[in-house]
Amino acid sequence: MYGFDGGKKIKGRKRNILVDTLGLLLEVIVTEANGSERINGLALLFESQENLERLKLIWVDSGYQGEKFKQGVESLSSATVEVMQREGKGFQLLARRWVVERTFAWLLQKRRLVVDSEKLPETSESLIYIAMVHLMTKRLAQKQKQFS
Repeated sequence: MYGFDGGKKIKGRKRNILVDTLGLLLEVIVTEANGSERINGLALLFESQENLERLKLIWVDSGYQGEKFKQGVESLSSATVEVMQREGKGFQLLARRWVVERTFAWLLQKRRLVVDSEKLPETSESLIYIAMVHLMTKRLAQKQKQFS
């Protein structure tokens, strides 16, 4: 079970998300913070079987680089992996990286998602899906008002 080790609660969780080019959530998996990003990324793709056939290119940050990760993605889908890396030190705006960061910013507007105090990671995942459904419903309602 995620989040527990020998009866002791593990502090910290990592939210791994798969988004489309608009930043809309396709899949989420919440794991222990000390887990490998590459393994979590492959688990995320494995959970997202219905989206795999549509994926052509997957942009990832440097935490997901590595030949084994690329091979794992190729075995799960026909998508290619492109690692977005910084060059040098300091802040740099990475192409397409802002899409994921913006999605996290949308999610963190919900007070309950700011601090993850849930006992089960499945509860955290459900709350993230609920927050995204609320966001998309709100946007659809605004567009409906514009066309009426």
